Amino acid sequence: MDSSYTILILLIPIFTFFLLGFNFKRIKEPTSGIIGTALIGTTALISYFTAFQYFTGAMKGAIVDGVYQKVYTMNTVWIEFSDTLHIDMGILIDPITAMMLIVVPTISLMANMYSIGYMHGESGYTRFFAYLSLFTFSMLGLVLSTNIFMIYIFWEMVGVSSYLLIGYYYNKPSAVLAAKKAFIVTRFADFGFLMGILMLGYYGGSWDFKVLSDLGFIESLQQAYGAVFMGLSVITWALILIFMGGAGKSAMFPLHIWLPDAMEGPTPVSALIHAATMVVAGVFLVARLFGLFHFMDDGAALTVVAYVGALSTLFAAIIAFTQHDIKRVLAFSTMSQIGYMMLALGVSGYSGHDGLGFMASMFHLFTHAMFKALLFLGAGSIIHAVHSNYMQDMGGLRKYMPITHITFLIAALAISGVPPLAGFWSKDEILVAALHDNTLIFAVGYIVAGMTAFYMFRLYFRIFWWNEPNYKHTPHESTNTMTIPLIVLAVMTIVSGFIPFHNLVTADGAHIETHIDWATAGASVAVGLVGILIAMFMYKKENTISKRFRSGFGNFYEAAFAKFYIDELYMFVTKKIIFAKISAPSAWFDRNVVDASMNGVGNGTVWIAEKIKGLQSGKVQDYAMFFISGVVVIAMLFWFFI
Repeated sequence: MDSSYTILILLIPIFTFFLLGFNFKRIKEPTSGIIGTALIGTTALISYFTAFQYFTGAMKGAIVDGVYQKVYTMNTVWIEFSDTLHIDMGILIDPITAMMLIVVPTISLMANMYSIGYMHGESGYTRFFAYLSLFTFSMLGLVLSTNIFMIYIFWEMVGVSSYLLIGYYYNKPSAVLAAKKAFIVTRFADFGFLMGILMLGYYGGSWDFKVLSDLGFIESLQQAYGAVFMGLSVITWALILIFMGGAGKSAMFPLHIWLPDAMEGPTPVSALIHAATMVVAGVFLVARLFGLFHFMDDGAALTVVAYVGALSTLFAAIIAFTQHDIKRVLAFSTMSQIGYMMLALGVSGYSGHDGLGFMASMFHLFTHAMFKALLFLGAGSIIHAVHSNYMQDMGGLRKYMPITHITFLIAALAISGVPPLAGFWSKDEILVAALHDNTLIFAVGYIVAGMTAFYMFRLYFRIFWWNEPNYKHTPHESTNTMTIPLIVLAVMTIVSGFIPFHNLVTADGAHIETHIDWATAGASVAVGLVGILIAMFMYKKENTISKRFRSGFGNFYEAAFAKFYIDELYMFVTKKIIFAKISAPSAWFDRNVVDASMNGVGNGTVWIAEKIKGLQSGKVQDYAMFFISGVVVIAMLFWFFI
């Protein structure tokens, strides 16, 4: 079947954006929410159909000799630099694209439906749904791009959409600051991304994924470019710079500082952007260029990916232990889980069973999208009920919010790796891949599995058990538009682990054989259950154990609560070094040397003009005097020298 219909996947959300954006004063609540949800629902149906056609082989060219291929649709040259280097516009569908065509529209649809109730009464209701559609268009454009330069264009559109949604409450100073922080930090990362793209284009000669994923092309690059700096080739350095862009979007250490503050946006934004879609863009980018990452310089760039992922997952898990704002706990949980995906890619081989890490990373991306979006939407339902983000204002909510309670518990169990929920299957594959490649990274992943279970059930017990505070208003369950997405995502969390990913999404497009490694899986389940039991002991009922726990760790706990002062370090470097030592002297030089020089030239010209303006007074007698005087002076000079 021809795949040209897939252009609708992009046209519908951008049409929705313009429809709601240009008519935000005419289309009122809840009509705009219903329109936005219906059109995004249509996009989701077309996306599901596309993924089904691709994975079943019904799409023309999707499967050749049992191996999934790249299918191009409506691919045309937009800007041409040479015969091989050009920017194309078109649609590319392959296994990871087909997977993202399920993830992005699903979470977007759930967020839109949820927002109909959650955003009730907001003055910018229609504007919010327009922004959601713009983000959905940008993210879908990113995953469907045929070349890395088009990804960069949509990458920046995703950044703009994120800025608009984080700063939705533009009258709230903290939201405005959070939006600016996210935009500026990711711009620094994207500068590296752009430099990497330009280097790859200049030395590699192509930006097209069909070329960049060809093993023969990669081998030719290996032969053409040897070590140029610190033992690495120019292509490897380009890949590291490209990964820098991915690390910024995916909130990897040390470019993670924007993610916790981004929780200032409405909770559906957190679920859509900062849990399931935008933050996995970096993972998708590394997966898209996986052949280059794996083969260039024996995977040196991939080693960077592995260790950055391992450090990020451990760093974020430690901080999540200490946070009291439930959305910030989930934000650091997201950073930790994205780190899991990155380290899985970093320890992966390319083909056959060696490519288990690649498959596991994509599998965890898929399952994590479901249960993390569920956790964020559940948190939004809780905040909506108690009008607070903080654990100390919550407790005993299982009696008041039964649907939110059950669905939140399912998601917490899934992220903790409890079988047979989705998180168990994908996390087990990641740990197996790490065990067979890097013992240190496996150890980090194993420890973080227990830590994840602990901080998630600390969150769960503090919200739904503990002791009830004195609620000013009796909490109640959310409306159907908010609870239906919770139920749908809970079902997805239960069943998505049984999807045969090893037959669908692999690095080389071929099927691989997988089985449960019960030694590794059993150990990870055991450490997860220990984490849950410790959390139950400490937080099921109000007690002083947690206070003694905090005091026992002393300064380390305080440092973790302060996010290890990374924000303060950035502010010190920015204000005390860049602004004070570089920007201020530069500004002084600009004002007192450059500007003063130009002002001096201008003022000198005015002074000279003032002094000589009498030479053109318009009086005949003055001119006659100047003429006669000039003749006399010339005559005297002539007489003197001759």
